Amino acid sequence: MASAAEQLARNLSFSTFSKAKALQQRILFTLGALLVYRLGTFIPVPGIDPDAFRATFEQSQQGIIGMFNMFAGGAVERMAIFALNLIPYITASIVVQVVSTASPRLEALKKEGEAGRRKMNQYTRYLAVLFCAVQAYGIAVGLEGSQGVVLNPGWFFRISTVITLVGGTMFLMWLGEQITARGVGNGISLIIFAGIVANLPATVAQTLELARTGALPALAGLGMLVLALVVIAVIIFFERAQRRLLIQYPKRQVGNKMFQGDTSHLPLKLNTSGVIPVIFGSSLLLLPATIASFAAQGNAPAWLTTVTALLGRGQPLYLALFAAFIIFFAFFYTAIVFNPTETADNLKRSGGFIPGIRPGERTAQHIDYVLTRITVVGAIYLTIVALIPEVLFSQLAVSQFIGGTSLLIMVTVTLDTITQIQSHLVAQQYEGLLKKSRLGGGKRR
Repeated sequence: MASAAEQLARNLSFSTFSKAKALQQRILFTLGALLVYRLGTFIPVPGIDPDAFRATFEQSQQGIIGMFNMFAGGAVERMAIFALNLIPYITASIVVQVVSTASPRLEALKKEGEAGRRKMNQYTRYLAVLFCAVQAYGIAVGLEGSQGVVLNPGWFFRISTVITLVGGTMFLMWLGEQITARGVGNGISLIIFAGIVANLPATVAQTLELARTGALPALAGLGMLVLALVVIAVIIFFERAQRRLLIQYPKRQVGNKMFQGDTSHLPLKLNTSGVIPVIFGSSLLLLPATIASFAAQGNAPAWLTTVTALLGRGQPLYLALFAAFIIFFAFFYTAIVFNPTETADNLKRSGGFIPGIRPGERTAQHIDYVLTRITVVGAIYLTIVALIPEVLFSQLAVSQFIGGTSLLIMVTVTLDTITQIQSHLVAQQYEGLLKKSRLGGGKRR
């Protein structure tokens, strides 16, 4: 039997949305913030020759730089102030979360509630500034090594480039937090989503042009389209899939009345970690690979050129590391967002239990056992979706955009945003029902 919330969600209509003024303001704020982000991707870093850099970029856009450009919404090919995007911040978040599991002090901060969370975010920002500065300096040195790209090479250009790129990333961090607090959806994910979607028209046009000129066989182009649709369908299926644990509540007596025991379900998502493992894995690969790729354009040592080649798109080392990162972060992030012991304690306090399982520690062990098994399936699903299209499209030498990583981010962020919008609409309907009940009660009196 459907719950009251599910019944309300089915009855949502355009009239409900038109009455939700607060939701409309949140959506407009989100769109305005994303527009500001897109404008920033067209403001170039001072001191470079755009034409010379564009010629240099076209020589390496099919490698790791092309993937970085995909996440940055085309800002890399224009060497804009948002060229680093949010990759340093995401990498810093990974490091802080990993270290917090081994540091008693950081672990204690996580348990302090809102104050501890703010302190952890502060540490993440400091570390993001450090990563961003190192990456920006590597890019500045790499640009100086490229013939004719930098107008006036020297320390002034390096310092100004570091300040510009670090400032751009810090602004995006602030903008993402504002979207999360005052808009709809997760701000960081939406910024990455907007960057990927912005390249859609150019990528479609490029693919059609390849098919028209015969560089891409028509059958291969049709197969790419079918594969993309299949991947989207698989993503939607797995993101909605749940393993529901039956929860039984005993009979209870209130006064002279005996209430029958109720049943409920504890939903465990097949992919509890969402798109986070793919974003984290891509970020960890992009951070060193980008520095190496830019530096290799100058007078770089042989080992740096070798590293750049091994971490290229479609290379075995790149695919192996990407798969390892996805699987690791699928389990790691699931352990962070879902605590079986805490869930078992909450069930015990409310009187609920899993049939055949003793409340308390045994319940926590059972939940952890089930969660581990479904996370294995979720990690395999994420790995296949992210890697199989990578291999196929790299063999066809077509754009990175229609790969599994970009499709996974687009579909997952879209589903999460739609879910949040539905939650706001359901809350709006609840408020309307409460107001009507109050008015009705006043008339009867």
